[in-house]
Amino acid sequence: MRWLVGWSCAAAGTRPDARGAGATAGAGGTDATGAPGASTATGAYDTPGTPGTHGTTGQGPPTVHPVGARLLWGDPAPLWIVGDWRPDEVRVIRADSRADSRAASRPDSTTRLAVLGHCGASDDALRAGLLAARGGALRHLTAWPGSYTAVAQVGRRLTIAADLAGARPVFHTAWSGGTAYATAALPLADLVEAQLDIGYLAALLACPDSPEALADSTPYRGVRRVPPGHALVLRDGARDITGYEPTTSLAVAAPQLDATQAVEGVRDALVEAVRTRLTAPRHVTQHGPPGPGPVSGSGPYRQRGAHGGPAPGVGADLSGGSASGTLALLAAGLPGIPGTPVGLGTAAGERLLAVTFNDLAAGGGRARESELERARAIAANPRLHHVIVAAGAEALPYAYLNSGPLTDEPGPAIVAAARHRRRLAAGSADHLVGHGARQVLDAHPARLADLLMDRRRRFLLRPVSALARADGSSAHSLFVPFTVYRAARRLARTTYREGLEETAARLLGPGFGAAEAGAVDASLAALTWCRPGPAARWLTGEALAEVSVRLQAAAVRPTGLPQRPGERRAAAALSRHAADHRVFEQVAEAHGQRLHAPFLDNEVVRACRALPETLRVQPGARASVLRAVLNGAGIRELPPGWGAPSHASHAAEARAGLRAALPTLTDLFDAPLLADAGLIEAGVVRDALRAAAEGAPVPLDGLAELVATEVWLRRLLARRGTCWTGTGTGAAAASRQWAVAGGAPAWPSL
Repeated sequence: MRWLVGWSCAAAGTRPDARGAGATAGAGGTDATGAPGASTATGAYDTPGTPGTHGTTGQGPPTVHPVGARLLWGDPAPLWIVGDWRPDEVRVIRADSRADSRAASRPDSTTRLAVLGHCGASDDALRAGLLAARGGALRHLTAWPGSYTAVAQVGRRLTIAADLAGARPVFHTAWSGGTAYATAALPLADLVEAQLDIGYLAALLACPDSPEALADSTPYRGVRRVPPGHALVLRDGARDITGYEPTTSLAVAAPQLDATQAVEGVRDALVEAVRTRLTAPRHVTQHGPPGPGPVSGSGPYRQRGAHGGPAPGVGADLSGGSASGTLALLAAGLPGIPGTPVGLGTAAGERLLAVTFNDLAAGGGRARESELERARAIAANPRLHHVIVAAGAEALPYAYLNSGPLTDEPGPAIVAAARHRRRLAAGSADHLVGHGARQVLDAHPARLADLLMDRRRRFLLRPVSALARADGSSAHSLFVPFTVYRAARRLARTTYREGLEETAARLLGPGFGAAEAGAVDASLAALTWCRPGPAARWLTGEALAEVSVRLQAAAVRPTGLPQRPGERRAAAALSRHAADHRVFEQVAEAHGQRLHAPFLDNEVVRACRALPETLRVQPGARASVLRAVLNGAGIRELPPGWGAPSHASHAAEARAGLRAALPTLTDLFDAPLLADAGLIEAGVVRDALRAAAEGAPVPLDGLAELVATEVWLRRLLARRGTCWTGTGTGAAAASRQWAVAGGAPAWPSL
């Protein structure tokens, strides 16, 4: 796990001892690999870096610093990086190319930028963006290709930009008279000794894709999240959160690009995103077992020496789906540096390692066989070296739940961690995955209401007709177009406040219905401003009541310019998927490996948002857009059936995993921590697990969320230590005890 952390406190009492430490990056604006500061647990920041008037005891400044950190720059607003950062992933740029020591001694005149992650911009482009941000144009900090976090310091003003999707979030909390920020919530919780926020866990289970219920909270009280598309601006400890994306009013529709131009924009953005990964320096992972560290995400599970490690160079998933196939073909076909370093390749001419996972235990029927056939056909490209990873019951979902890292928050990837790790261990040091393609390219069902609001009724004909055919022909299918149209019209006529209040009342009503039987039911359920998640049916009345209160409060809260329901729901779905992808990275990534999701890059998300709604809602829109992307890159021969849905076998895999792990899961919910917190009734969940294993129509996604949250809580309970060392706030986090509301036993702190 890699993260950055820093803080900003009031100007009064600023200590000049650490001024400019590690801030100068040289005349060329190179990376900060030579920044001072030891990498051991005792010397990451030798000089107190916080103002002397903001100590918690009032007797001097706190001297806490992250364990195993590297200092990028010092007072008055220090910034550290923690974890296994590569040298090319850390770049520090000054506005003035000259390393002016006199300017470094005057904090008010400091103008510098740290870019952490994979960024395809040159030093000159970064410097131009920093100058634009100095004048207030924050969007320039997010307009470069790649996936990264930008931290700009202009005098005493700090700006930390979150990404558009939410895969690179920013968190903040009040601390020591100012504000601390980080790209991970757990270190900030350690710093302020935060308690667990049970209300957030209830909202995450009840309405996972509703930002109104989650708001800006995290699993830790007092630690807040910067919304996607916003930036955290700090000045002398005071914080402000501002959006950097332009907004439009419902009264005047935003101008839409022509469909051809929009698709060309997606092509250019996606090609540039892949090229950014290909032109980056190549890395060879260390196959020896890394030592356990104090940072969340490291530990005994990473002792992978006996199992080998990722191959050197660049690789990609090749599942047979359109998203992973597009990335693999682009990476293999684009001119530039080969994906595999010279001398480490598998054969002459092969540029990319393509990995296909073959589940031998779950089956999957004809749909899965078709995916494998398409993957083999794509892998016939002579530039691809194809590896098929076959696995049995040991790689089913819910396997090996007792081992794994502690992530920032719970996520569905926790229950399939063994499956993901087995696949990614056969991958490369830099591995491309197709996560996010469905969320950025497909039309959310609620966009049908947007078309009605724009009086474009004729564009509803093809999508509703496709829904009528999705579940097979029957007498009921004749009424599907009218049913969907009525639901879309009702949503178009429902205000945002009415939609939230309706969902809040529904949470307090009787139990929720059965699992959604097909595409029509799922689409009808999604035609709303807000809806309960699949796990809500198993929460207690008290937990649902608390979530209902959250929704009622959000309904009366000012939201600025209103959005269309489809636009808002699509953004929420993307944000939720990006958060789940971040958990996936933390739980499945091998030591030294990097997982790249180009579809979640800022520029790719912007290009996809420019696609006209009339194009999005058409059946097969994602496949047609990606086919146009490949055509523009000179790739025109695709296997038959390319672009068909690739999630048909997931239900079979989940049910097979439930059957295999049923005894373990029953023991897990014999005395669950979720029940101690008052969120569930243990017996009800055990009955649901047995019913799902026997084939009953139970929402499997909801069970996965419950299991993942319970496992995450147990790992949090077992954790000892802290991300910080020193004599100030956070040093006692390893020994402090705190209790769950409702009289439950005391749980250890973070």
